[in-house]
Amino acid sequence: MVLGDNVFSSLDALMPNPVFSRLPTSIFQHMTGLALKHDALNLGQGFPDQDGPLSLREVAARQLIEGPNQYPPSKGLLVLRQAIADHARKFYGLEYDPEDEVVITSGGTEAVTGALMAMAVAGDELVMIEPTYDSYRPMAEAAGAIVKAVKLQAPDWQLTEEALRAVIGPKTRAILINSPHNPAGRAFSRGELEALARVVDGTDIVVICDEVYEHLVYDGKPHIPFATLPGMRQRTLKIGSAGKIFSLTGWKVGWVMGPRELARVVQNAHQFLTFTTSPALQLGVAHGLTHEMDFPVQLAKRLQKNRDVLTERLSKLGFDVQPCEGTYFLTANISRLTNEKDFAFCERLIREAGVALIPLSAFFQSGTPDTFVRFGFCKQQSLVEQALERLEKYLVTA
Repeated sequence: MVLGDNVFSSLDALMPNPVFSRLPTSIFQHMTGLALKHDALNLGQGFPDQDGPLSLREVAARQLIEGPNQYPPSKGLLVLRQAIADHARKFYGLEYDPEDEVVITSGGTEAVTGALMAMAVAGDELVMIEPTYDSYRPMAEAAGAIVKAVKLQAPDWQLTEEALRAVIGPKTRAILINSPHNPAGRAFSRGELEALARVVDGTDIVVICDEVYEHLVYDGKPHIPFATLPGMRQRTLKIGSAGKIFSLTGWKVGWVMGPRELARVVQNAHQFLTFTTSPALQLGVAHGLTHEMDFPVQLAKRLQKNRDVLTERLSKLGFDVQPCEGTYFLTANISRLTNEKDFAFCERLIREAGVALIPLSAFFQSGTPDTFVRFGFCKQQSLVEQALERLEKYLVTA
């Protein structure tokens, strides 16, 4: 026998974590690969095509040259933790001690992962809101938790007290909520958040709030952090992202804020995930939160215009466009256009129209509903309009 030949009879013989070994290719990787193959305009992946403020990049670049470039404190540089605490106070009236109630992470995804790992052990139940961002479920299940889903229903995608109570039980350890919500584009109302507060009141349930799109809310609607509701701060872990605020998604700088008892456990998980985050990027973000907060205000105005252009022209093409209150994303029902499922429809658009979208069914465990697609409009308006022109040419003449 040659060393290395047929050592393992199957992948299962290696006994890898089944949560990850059984995961299919991500929907983003699949659709982006097709988009590259067919030279399609990509409205699938959610990242901007313009970098954020120059001043943040200059601060970070100078720090890279001048140093030091060694490990910063695991919980993050104090100057950034202070800037984040100041931001929460200025925008929401929330008070957090930067010393032990703010943890800097390597992006929002790591922040969510650290919070899930900190709050759940094997056998605990975690409640999530479907459609669900694709990393949530596998990270919770890898920690041994059992995921229970509250399934939002089109066309209004409302979060109700009845639906929450139907899935919460004595084993529920935490609820993960995303508002503004990717991919549905909802910014949950005060009434919906108050319903959640009533459900968790009197329990030991922790609420993990992914609020990375907090400054991308449209039509003058306010972003309402769950922690601002009476009595909810002490059970809430609030997650933010510099990448979304400043259009610097590749920097991967995020944070978790919460009462020190919960933040300490998240910090303990974080130290064994990434341990820390680039000090140069942390300083750039601290500068941004202190001096460049006009940028997300103007960004929201620009993206709202993209959303409005998409809404008007897609509606004329026969898409049933769903309300979009925030985030980078707009969803639309395709039932009036085709009998195909959303996955097949998206693949056909890439091949034949040269436009890449994401099927919404990928964000539901059951794979249904399967008649919705997601458009990312966090691009320059010219690219959005070019994609619309391709869709119009294809769908009108098809």
